[in-house]
Amino acid sequence: MQEILKFPNQCSKHARVHLGHDYLALVMSTTRLFSFHAPILMGFLVVMFALSGFTTIPHQNDNITYHISDPKNENIRLYWKDDQNNMLLSLSNLKNYVEQKNQNLIMGMNGGMYQVDHKPVGLYIENGEVIKKLNQADARGNFYLKPNGVFYLTKNQQGSICTTENYQTNKDIHWATQSGPMLVIDGKIHPEFRQGSANLNIRNGVGILSDGKIIFAISKIPINFYDFAIFFQDMGCKNALYLDGSVSKMYLPSKNKMDLDGDFGVMIGITSK
Repeated sequence: MQEILKFPNQCSKHARVHLGHDYLALVMSTTRLFSFHAPILMGFLVVMFALSGFTTIPHQNDNITYHISDPKNENIRLYWKDDQNNMLLSLSNLKNYVEQKNQNLIMGMNGGMYQVDHKPVGLYIENGEVIKKLNQADARGNFYLKPNGVFYLTKNQQGSICTTENYQTNKDIHWATQSGPMLVIDGKIHPEFRQGSANLNIRNGVGILSDGKIIFAISKIPINFYDFAIFFQDMGCKNALYLDGSVSKMYLPSKNKMDLDGDFGVMIGITSK
């Protein structure tokens, strides 16, 4: 949103009447003075706004739909199959599944890369059980663009993201999904990303904020890896992980994002506590 700066009148209505023609002359003189010094004044204002801590929302936000989840107030978990061991596959099925349990789906999105049979490509931990082991192989494709990484949640809903190389098995990990590439590693953009790249796709990902909250995001338009990573960096994420590309969808009714289709493997769902 464009910011419009409004400067209050320096003279009251009574004073303007009293000044009469002198006031008109003063206004004309001030106008000429302002026109002459406008560039200097505008430069001064820019510096003052910067020093005062005034900020604007990064432009990348205009092309990103995101949800910031506080694990203290929301339940975050991974979903793959229903209680009958049938794959959920779509956000519509995920929504119906949680509603059958008298829960409200706040946000849903695909949660990592999967094979043709919808099985996870990498590590998948569900309710503390390792369903698929950590994938440390080298191959072609986004998943294998090293460093890739793991997004996981502990039993007390603490979220973390780390590189695959730094991942350590822990009995306290309750949910985990592996994907790649990492978007932000220790505050820095993935070294393989290039500004201005023509590799454009709808993309979704997850990042951890400095206060422990978790941000889930999807681009509204095709975007390259570099710009998508910049979004998470600008939001203050020390680490962020790419989840998938052109197939990505998000259900987020609070932002009028109502995707309910999809043909996924693992999905991420957030419900009310």
